[in-house]
Amino acid sequence: MVHHYPTLDRRQFLQTGLIGMTGVAMGETIELPFENGHRLLVKYPQKRPLIRLTARPPQLETPFSVFNESLLTPNDAFFVRYHLGGAPPPASVLDTTVFRLTVSGSVLRSLTFSLDELKARFETVETVAVNQCSGNSRGYFTPRVPGGQLGHGAMGCARWTGVRLADLLKAAELSVGAKQVVFDGMDRPLLAGIPDFVKALSLDQALNSDALLAWAMNGEALPWLNGFPLRLVLPGHYGTYWVKHLHSIRVVDEEFKGFWMSPAYRIPEDPCAHVLPGTPPGRTIPISRFNVRSFLTSHLEGQTIRSGQESILRGMAFDGGSGIHEVLVSTDEGGSWRGAELGRDFGRFAFREWTLAWRPKGANSCSVRVRAMNRLGESQPLEPLWNPAGYMRNVVEKTSLKLI
Repeated sequence: MVHHYPTLDRRQFLQTGLIGMTGVAMGETIELPFENGHRLLVKYPQKRPLIRLTARPPQLETPFSVFNESLLTPNDAFFVRYHLGGAPPPASVLDTTVFRLTVSGSVLRSLTFSLDELKARFETVETVAVNQCSGNSRGYFTPRVPGGQLGHGAMGCARWTGVRLADLLKAAELSVGAKQVVFDGMDRPLLAGIPDFVKALSLDQALNSDALLAWAMNGEALPWLNGFPLRLVLPGHYGTYWVKHLHSIRVVDEEFKGFWMSPAYRIPEDPCAHVLPGTPPGRTIPISRFNVRSFLTSHLEGQTIRSGQESILRGMAFDGGSGIHEVLVSTDEGGSWRGAELGRDFGRFAFREWTLAWRPKGANSCSVRVRAMNRLGESQPLEPLWNPAGYMRNVVEKTSLKLI
């Protein structure tokens, strides 16, 4: 079946670019529950009002209430993360009539594709997968760490449509000495000396059938701020690898040592990626797959509920691709845990919904804790782990509620 997705024409993109670089503040604010958590809600093209962390480049966080709308995060609410001042790229280079993707380097045949040629040449596939920023929830780290002070909204789950990266690499025929695959998008630094945002994958990662080059999410063309017209999708891995506005794939025969692979985006070489607070890590490795996470989404921090009246607790859990096996919920400060009912399975890389009926008792206040376990038996720590970059938080989160 051939899928047709709406795209912006050149005129529409030029209009989008004129108003999109700084967004439009809505006069509304939100208070995230950590130091310096006051944020503006800002409207960008193709987006509803989102929580703005920075304007240049745009870094936009999804309000947490959105995750109670559906398991698939709406495109207009999906978080935005850029690294370079010259992002997003100008409309002129994103015009699909001139866009080209190149495959070069240690290959027997260099290839060039327009977007239409890419769609016609290779099998179209779809996957439902979570994209999560490495620093999601960084604002909750104690002691505080440098970097974007994000709440829990730098994540989202979508249905991605594209072609397998492996199919392109096989068509290009890798040379015998090929070692890594390097990806570059069309966003650029504004000043000389600032390293371009370039990422690398091992051959095993790149040739895995899960890795996609996607042009659509949730049945529509990629939004401008989420990588239009083409992006790398690496299910189960942190968003640093999901290169947006992808235009160059280069196979290399040695380890790529660009800035955004080393020293950036590295974690302590430890099974839990942690060190004692305030201490530097020893050996480090590139950040890779998600750990296990789970959240309550049906009730927000500080929400009021009625004592003695049944409530349906609902939330979601996910991991790096092993799949969620069980979700446990505690409503008595961790004294006891009940198994929640798991909902529809959209695939091992997707949010997995859970629900639990609960009749709260008492007065004043209570709390809900959520803990997930994947099919490998991996779970979440009861106490938060720390690392100096503020990556990979996956503690059992607590939501405090008021009882009346």
